[in-house]
Amino acid sequence: MKRVLITGGAGFIGSNLAARLIEQGNRVTVFDNLSRASSPKNVEWLKTVKGADAFELIVADIRDVEQIQRAAVNQEVIYHLAAQVAVTTSVADPRHDFEVNALGTFNVLEAARLSGKNPIVIYASTNKVYGGMEDLAAVEEETRYRFADEGYRHGVPESRELDFHSPYGCSKGAGDQYCRDYFRIYGLPTVVFRQSCIYGPRQFGVEDQGWLAWFVIAALTQRPITIFGDGKQVRDLLHISDLLDAYELAVEKIDVAQGQIYNIGGGPEQTLSIWSELAPMLRQHFPDLQARFGEWRPGDQRVFISSIQKLERELAWRPRIDVAAGIEDLIMWLQDAISKAELV
Repeated sequence: MKRVLITGGAGFIGSNLAARLIEQGNRVTVFDNLSRASSPKNVEWLKTVKGADAFELIVADIRDVEQIQRAAVNQEVIYHLAAQVAVTTSVADPRHDFEVNALGTFNVLEAARLSGKNPIVIYASTNKVYGGMEDLAAVEEETRYRFADEGYRHGVPESRELDFHSPYGCSKGAGDQYCRDYFRIYGLPTVVFRQSCIYGPRQFGVEDQGWLAWFVIAALTQRPITIFGDGKQVRDLLHISDLLDAYELAVEKIDVAQGQIYNIGGGPEQTLSIWSELAPMLRQHFPDLQARFGEWRPGDQRVFISSIQKLERELAWRPRIDVAAGIEDLIMWLQDAISKAELV
């Protein structure tokens, strides 16, 4: 049993993680400002499936230094998931994005350092730290883009040069590098996961974040879908349960993982173009599904596929859930959520 703090613990990833850790018998503290409409629903779900006394809930913000420092006392593991998560929001309000993602992460790291317990810190970073990768030529095929450079056949490695593009990329990238340096300078055992497209149950996707879940929600509720770009952009997709497996392995093998950065996603075997290849799969359930097309968004990559070779080599991790099966799982959960009025 461990004492565990999850910032952003009422979010999509956080609530799934909390449920798993509670099931394992850990003492879990969920730290969340409940600013997203779905967050209170996830808290109620946790109370329903695990019991109101199964975890501690702290309704607070990572920008509040005193609150996060109090929450970090005596914790053995801190999963830092709280974030401003949308590129579009960061462009509209870069100060808010900076304060939550960059300053907020600094606050969490300082709280961990000052706690005196030297807790493990797992940080959810993003593939957006690599920017638009305009220097890598993308070859356009019938339904997707692919890297022209055969050196990237296994995906983008952690050694790829950082190129923060968009305020979101800058703020998350700053947190990413602060985490790495807190291991080097202070010996804080941090692990950074640069995450690709994570999906699965409890994901209440919206247009500018959680695109796969949003497309399914829009189809179920007959809302319009806008594709930014031409829909041939390729992403590797990872089911939430596979991500949590990697988190668990990082904690178990912290002697190997501390100070490391890992790209994580479905890898080359679990990819889809975001509309050209996904739409036919969704139309098996929603035959009339259509979309309109808009302008490309800042820093949007034609192709992003994570190289997961380092994770495989160092932590013996591989994704288990096939994209097709995972999408079926997501559709079933969203249908159930709508029937229970969790999602309207």
